Amino acid sequence: VQLQASGGGLVQPGGSLRLSCEASGLPFSTYAMAWFRQVPGKEREFVAAIDRSGINTYDADFVKGRFIISRDNPKNMVYLQMNSLKPEDTAVYYCAAASFPLRASEMYNYWGQGTQVTVSS
Repeated sequence: VQLQASGGGLVQPGGSLRLSCEASGLPFSTYAMAWFRQVPGKEREFVAAIDRSGINTYDADFVKGRFIISRDNPKNMVYLQMNSLKPEDTAVYYCAAASFPLRASEMYNYWGQGTQVTVSS
């Protein structure tokens, strides 16, 4: 199983980024997908999750409508559109796969390698 995350980079406060995660080696449409983030010295933090169908999504409180998670099952892709970015959103962002769209990182079976997002002027 491989989850390949991409799309990170340096962006100014208020800007936008779209993260992508391509899955291979698993029946993608049978897995819920999620994005987590982590900064050095802190635990991995839930960002957003989406169920197998893509109909139901779940966000962390700090997202407040700024981020949108979506998926394209025929393409084995999950996305995180991030708008109105803040310096505190700076982190390594990881995509993950699990049976259910849960908020607990320990429930996720598979993880991507992470993509760095830096929000700075």
